[in-house]
Amino acid sequence: MSQTQAIVRVFMQAFKSLPYQEKESFLGELVKNKRYREDLIDIAIIEARRSEPSRPFREYLAERRKRESK
Repeated sequence: MSQTQAIVRVFMQAFKSLPYQEKESFLGELVKNKRYREDLIDIAIIEARRSEPSRPFREYLAERRKRESK
């Protein structure tokens, strides 16, 4: 386990042990920060869509060019 992974595990254990109100307060502060909020939203979207089929980026670009040229 790397040092980063160890720190994350300790942090998560500490977070899990907090009372609900303190967890809520911490998460509220996290979401107030624009950069962290955007990162959290991105992570949530990625997790929600992880099981969806993917397609090659070039295919997407070709489809987009077709739509824009109409």
